[in-house]
Amino acid sequence: MSTAPQHSATSDPRRAARAPRRIAAHTKLEARAILTNGEQLMVSLMLPAMVLLGLRFIPVSPALFGGESPSMTDAVAATAMTAIIATSLTSQAIATGFDRRNGVLRWIATTPLGRGGYMLGKLGAIAIVHILQIVVLGTLSFALGWRPTAGEILWSIPVWILATCAFGGLGLLIAGTLRTEAVLALSNIIFILFIAVGGVAIPANGFPAPVDTLVSVLPSAAATSALTETLSGHAPSLTALGLLALWAVIFGSLTVRFFRWTSA
Repeated sequence: MSTAPQHSATSDPRRAARAPRRIAAHTKLEARAILTNGEQLMVSLMLPAMVLLGLRFIPVSPALFGGESPSMTDAVAATAMTAIIATSLTSQAIATGFDRRNGVLRWIATTPLGRGGYMLGKLGAIAIVHILQIVVLGTLSFALGWRPTAGEILWSIPVWILATCAFGGLGLLIAGTLRTEAVLALSNIIFILFIAVGGVAIPANGFPAPVDTLVSVLPSAAATSALTETLSGHAPSLTALGLLALWAVIFGSLTVRFFRWTSA
């Protein structure tokens, strides 16, 4: 006896064709939510700009930078990493945490967009904000005398991607496991610690032993070190890239295992 063919939602070519449009629409919505929020803009653009200006114009002990004053490359690398952490970790953790508390994540699971589309939209929004950060902060850096080569920019791309995955994974882990109030507090505290004592504003070798060794294995320090190398015209070290990839896998695996789509 023959039966009518069964078609799943994912096998329907019309639904499959509409999926990219849904994800694109959600990406636009997420990006607009970030770019129209004054607090988010301050974290994503103003704080990185302050790091850049601070390292260029505020006297810093040369002992913290290997016996020399921080170079333009040091300042740009620290600025870029501040921007990545601000958007990928802090902004996304807070936004996702509120979505979870307000029942948006539970509702999303019942819509055609689905959980996968929601996450892809988040990633797309991060990419859009990163592009804006590159344009604004890159222009400011150029005005202060930074003159990168095409090779330096190209070598920076894999570092940027790995850092975004690592800190994005940590942001989602925080947002998906803690209460909203704890997400708000912890994401900001971790952001400040990464920038201040995590090898971003001050490189790992600027700390006394054995603290420098502990700092150097943090994702923030590994990413900043790799980015400083690429912006200096060198290929990033395999150690730094390996550490970044390891942190990305760790945070991603923990997020997949423990992320809760509904608020406790």
